[in-house]
Amino acid sequence: MKYLYLLLCLSFSTQAQFVLDKSPNLHGSFSVDSQALCQVAKNTVAYMQQYPEDSFAVHAGNQVIEQATLARVKKTLSYVCQMPLQSLTLDGLKQHFDFYHWLPDKTQANKLAKASDNQVKKRLLTQIPEQQIFLTKYYSKLLKGSEVQTKEFNQALYALPFDEQGLTIEQALQQKDHLTRFKYTRQQIIGGVLNKQKLAKPLVWISEQALHDVLLQGTGVLDVNGKRRYFNVHRNNGINYDYTLGKTEQARYWYFAEVEGVLGYGTDIENKIPIAADVAFAGNVKQLGLGKLFLIQFETSKTPSVHLGVLADQGGAFDNNLFQLDWLKSSYFGWKDYFQANKHFPDYAKAWLLLKKADSK
Repeated sequence: MKYLYLLLCLSFSTQAQFVLDKSPNLHGSFSVDSQALCQVAKNTVAYMQQYPEDSFAVHAGNQVIEQATLARVKKTLSYVCQMPLQSLTLDGLKQHFDFYHWLPDKTQANKLAKASDNQVKKRLLTQIPEQQIFLTKYYSKLLKGSEVQTKEFNQALYALPFDEQGLTIEQALQQKDHLTRFKYTRQQIIGGVLNKQKLAKPLVWISEQALHDVLLQGTGVLDVNGKRRYFNVHRNNGINYDYTLGKTEQARYWYFAEVEGVLGYGTDIENKIPIAADVAFAGNVKQLGLGKLFLIQFETSKTPSVHLGVLADQGGAFDNNLFQLDWLKSSYFGWKDYFQANKHFPDYAKAWLLLKKADSK
């Protein structure tokens, strides 16, 4: 009956759905860093409680699932830290949580595939299975760089332009027609307009390829004189991410700030959520709502694998996107070492939204 229900759902609609799965077929290896998961959950709840006015992210989900009230989402995250270790098993999860199987929005994925000239992206979007989501991975970018500009390290991570220092986001938006941040594309900045006119402070100098990578990943990690330093995206130039373009073609550009560690969602650099590898996802926060607990399951060449993580980050690629999650991995210098460490992970995975059962102690 369960599978008949899923087929009926798919036959009537190709939009994303979250279907109650009373008997999730969970199998394979399952291990989770419970301390890291708990910390990300706590950090996310803290943001939700401190910034309830953030209607973009702090909500139960826009027509996603009726059972996911904001109070229940918060209780689910709090319960992650209360669970005894013996309950952190697949059977324990089924005992304490309701599972809602995520059926992806293939209509939107196919629409984006048709519009894209990137053949790899077109193939990946077109081939999303009916009952699995598109699972991408992202990482914090390990950087080689310099405190001064050189021939090799000729692109900067720039701080917020001088004419915007001290302005809140609201104040900046009121003055956007006059501010440096909104005037230039990524290509113009790579061409040197900020440096030539001394419009913003270079925080650190890196290569052009590294710049494209860190603009995509959102966080740069750099060892400078024996000290590890973190740089996170701060505010962008107001140009939307274009899903149909490759990373070097994007006009969107981010200004950076130096921070304490890897950060996820937040309205500004001061309130971004600290996150951790393997237990955090980026996704469509606008429609799903911040703080959703997701379980993913997939087959690898080694063994079936199950993982837990919190929706605590977002990005431009997730606008009107209910077919994808982006899984935070570790820190890498670039695609080659990232790929070597993660090549056994597939492009698609079954995904469930987990909500604490009302009677779970």
